[in-house]
Amino acid sequence: MDFSHLDRAQITLMGSAFCVMLTTHFTLQLLSHHLFYWKNPKEQKAILIIILMAPIYAIDSFVGLLDVRGSKAFFMFLESVKECYEALVIAKFLALMYSYLNISISKNIVPDEIKGREIHHSFPMTLFQPRTVRLNHRTLKLLKYWTWQFVIIRPVCSILMITLQILGIYPSWLSWTFTIILNISVSLALYSLVVFYHVFAKELAPHKPLAKFLCIKGIVFFCFWQGVVLDILVAMGIIRSHHFWLDVEHLEEALQNVLVCLEMVVFSVLQQYAYHVAPYSGEVESMMKQGKKNE
Repeated sequence: MDFSHLDRAQITLMGSAFCVMLTTHFTLQLLSHHLFYWKNPKEQKAILIIILMAPIYAIDSFVGLLDVRGSKAFFMFLESVKECYEALVIAKFLALMYSYLNISISKNIVPDEIKGREIHHSFPMTLFQPRTVRLNHRTLKLLKYWTWQFVIIRPVCSILMITLQILGIYPSWLSWTFTIILNISVSLALYSLVVFYHVFAKELAPHKPLAKFLCIKGIVFFCFWQGVVLDILVAMGIIRSHHFWLDVEHLEEALQNVLVCLEMVVFSVLQQYAYHVAPYSGEVESMMKQGKKNE
């Protein structure tokens, strides 16, 4: 194929499309493995929702590249799709951890061996909670609520933000208000996951919870901080538009979307390790039996 007649915009779009296809390929490969070894629906449903985060982010960003001169409401909608799905993924990750420990909040099932453990809160949570609390059904329910509040707040804020943007009544102070609310909400959700991990690190170790969590947090971390870096580069005048038809604001959106498309390929590969199908395919049990025979 001759690429010499293509301009930079077309080459960028084709490269991003290729990245989206790679991300989708790796994700569908892992997804098909889990469907083939469908042994634990409760856990594997949560895993499927989590691993779909990478292709959804990639496709969402690619759609943004198809209309680089879209309105603010259009890009706000695309960003909201990613962040709403992020909220669902965080909640499903906590549900997955609960499943690993055989905890059921709805059925009031908390194994006796984990009851009474100490949870140590840090500032600023100590303003609202005792510094040290004992683990029980109420405490676990509270951690669940702290996670699920983001699943509710994020879509509600997104709908309000998009509606106000379309109506043309979205001043900067209101934008900052939504930003503060959402940052507090997501921080509380992530805090509950960190607390849960510290309390059950030993029991969760065989399930590689840190690798699983980093796949989620890594996607959110890169998307957020590279957006901040791009904002700074634009403010410093390092990123400037050289196209009469594309202003610097839309150029920044395009760069962010291209970077996300590239990064999702990496995370879709990392998920192959973090959410491997081995625990459900019998590979883990056979390896443990083989190890005992060798001893």
